[in-house]
Amino acid sequence: MPHETLFPIAQYWWFYAGFLGLVLVLLALDLGVFNRKAKEVSIASAARWTAVWVSLALVFNALLWLWASRELAKPAMAEALAASTYGTPHEAAERLAFEFLTGYIVEISLSVDNLFVFLLLFSYFKVPPHLRHRVLFYGILGALICRGVFIGVGSVLFQFQWVVFIFGLVLVWSGFKFLFMGGDDGPAPEKNPIIRLLNKYLPVTDGYRGDRFLVVEAGKRMATPLFITLVAVELTDIVFAVDSIPAIYGITREPLIVFTSNVFAILGLRSLFFVLAGAMDRFHLLRFGLGFVLMFVGLKMTVLHHFFEDNHFPTKWSLAIIVTAIGSTLVASLIFPKRPAEGPEREAEGD
Repeated sequence: MPHETLFPIAQYWWFYAGFLGLVLVLLALDLGVFNRKAKEVSIASAARWTAVWVSLALVFNALLWLWASRELAKPAMAEALAASTYGTPHEAAERLAFEFLTGYIVEISLSVDNLFVFLLLFSYFKVPPHLRHRVLFYGILGALICRGVFIGVGSVLFQFQWVVFIFGLVLVWSGFKFLFMGGDDGPAPEKNPIIRLLNKYLPVTDGYRGDRFLVVEAGKRMATPLFITLVAVELTDIVFAVDSIPAIYGITREPLIVFTSNVFAILGLRSLFFVLAGAMDRFHLLRFGLGFVLMFVGLKMTVLHHFFEDNHFPTKWSLAIIVTAIGSTLVASLIFPKRPAEGPEREAEGD
C-alpha cells in the first residue's frame, strides 16, 4: 500500500523553495564573502565552520518542531494525520524532530567514509591544499542537485512496500560488506569510464591553472586536473548516495525530513573534511559501526517494524541504537589504535 506523507512536495512546495533559497544564501555568503580567495583551510577554521553548520542544523530542527506542532494542529491536517502512524499533532511533531536528528546523524556518519575517499582522490590527482576547498564547494553544489533528484524519485518509489523491502535488502548487503569484507583499496579514477571518456574527448592541461576548471589555450578549450578531480568527487558522491538515500528513507518516509536532513549533512561536509583530514586513519573501526547501522536500518525496513503494533520501529530507539553504534566504534578506534604497519601510505593522508 502507498504510504501517506504529512507534507507532500506538491502541497508544500513553498517550504522547499524557501529552504533552498536559504541554502543558496548561505552558500553565497560562504564562497562570496568568507572564502573568496583560494586558500588552505586550517583545522581551527574548519572546526569553527563545522560548529556553525551543526548549530544551524540543530536550530532548524527546533524550529521545525515548533512549526510542525502548529501546522499539524490545523483542522485541514486532521485527515492526513489520522491516516498516518504519527498520533497527535504534538506526538507527530516530536517524532518528526527525532527523525530529522536521526537522519542527520546517519548522513554525517556515512559521510565520514565518503570523506576518506575524497582524501584519496585529492592525493591521486595531487590537488594543492589551497584548491581543495574550491573542489569541495562545487562538489557540494552538485551533490545537492543529485540528492534532490534522488530524493524526489524516492518520495514516489518508497511509497510502495515492495520497493522499501528491496532497498532494505540492499542496505543489509551493504552493511554486511562493511562488516565482513572491509573497504576496497580506494578509488581507481583511471578505470572509471566517465573519466576515461573525458580524457579522450576533452584535452587536459599538463598541470593546474590556478583555481580554474576550464581554460582556453592555443584556441582550444581544455580541462584542468581540477575539473577532472571535481568530476571524480561528484561520481563518488553518486555512488555513496545509493546507500545514504535508502538509509534515510529507512528512518522516515517524509520527503521534507529526508531532504532537509540530507542538505544540512552535505552543507557541513566540506568543513568536516578539513577537520578530519589528518585524523581519518585513526577511526579505523568506524566501518564496523557504519556496517552495523546499515544492516540495522535495512532490517528495520524489512523485518523489525513488523514487531510493533503500528508497524513503526520507535524513532527514539533508532536514534539511541545508531548513536551508540557510531560512538562506540569511534571511542574504540581511539582506545585501540591501528598499528603503524597496518595504516595506509602516508602520502594518502595529504600533504
